[in-house]
Amino acid sequence: MSARPGEFTRMESIVPCGRMAALSRLPIFLALAGKRVLVAGGTPAAAWKAELLSAAGARVDVYALRMCDELLALAADPPRGVITVHRREWTTGDLGGCTLAIGACDNDGEPEAFAAAARASGVLVNVIDRPSFCDFSFGSIVNRSPLVIGISTDGAAPVFAQVIRAKIETLLPRGFGQWAAAAARWRIALKNAGLTFASRRKFWQLFSAHAVDHSCREPDEIDFENFLAEVRSLGSAADQGSLTLVGTGPGDPELLTLRAVRALQSADLILFDDQVSSHVLDFARREAKKMPINMSTFPHPPDDIKGFMIGWAKSGKRVVRLSSGDPRRSGQSDEEIALCNAAGIAVEVVPGITDACPAASHNLEIAYRNVGATH
Repeated sequence: MSARPGEFTRMESIVPCGRMAALSRLPIFLALAGKRVLVAGGTPAAAWKAELLSAAGARVDVYALRMCDELLALAADPPRGVITVHRREWTTGDLGGCTLAIGACDNDGEPEAFAAAARASGVLVNVIDRPSFCDFSFGSIVNRSPLVIGISTDGAAPVFAQVIRAKIETLLPRGFGQWAAAAARWRIALKNAGLTFASRRKFWQLFSAHAVDHSCREPDEIDFENFLAEVRSLGSAADQGSLTLVGTGPGDPELLTLRAVRALQSADLILFDDQVSSHVLDFARREAKKMPINMSTFPHPPDDIKGFMIGWAKSGKRVVRLSSGDPRRSGQSDEEIALCNAAGIAVEVVPGITDACPAASHNLEIAYRNVGATH
């Protein structure tokens, strides 16, 4: 008998789900277009921050008695938002109405005073090269706007962050920016197309796969119409659930197959045994529910687990059953496939690779790195 999807709550309360590891900083992306930002200081470091803020659309007010040539040239020709220079020291009153405050402080006592004044005014503050006085950090940036990637080491190793950024720059095609811009243009049209949630997600899966394979050319409206037609041709099949049995091989996340990664990224529910590495689960959708299934301690018999998976799949959810090794090598997968066939549910087996296939592992690792650069 199939377990109902609503029973997940009770099962979840018995078996704890894995949680996200601690973050040293929360990565957020601020919308600064038209917002006022204060920069205190006229140094080249202040000029770089002013350029970055202007590029994000902020109205930047720079306060300093002396301005470097870079800042003056930047104010005369800003990348986006207006940069206004004020040839005087900043005051507490200048912080009114600011979204952010950036300090390029020269004197030893100034960072503490600047940070205190900004916080008292309710303004988030960053004092350049003084992490203890920073509410946020900028990090290293890969710009394929509107696709933007930020990299932070929490101030521990800025040079290391720059090396990582350079590595990503070489792996990430510049054409991805064009495809991200197309996604922004098409989102409203897709919302008005009358598709179900599952069909819209299928559209974006087709879009993403196509963008990866055709990053060198600019997308056009024909692409949108083709994706839309393909989704509509699926009919009700786009809303049907599925079960994917995924093997993780020897457990090294770098040896996951591309099919395994795609399954994890489209899953609504992931069940995994206690031998599956937590690093493998990092590839899953953040919104997916994740449930550990330890056969020695799980308070339900195996048949209930199978019925539970079938119940979720029948409700239209994409279920992934993660197991170490290769699911084809146990009779368990045969039973689950038979149950899915009997219930009319699409089922797929994604085998794990073994350490005995070094050539295949090497090729998969190369492909894995290429795909990983797109996420």
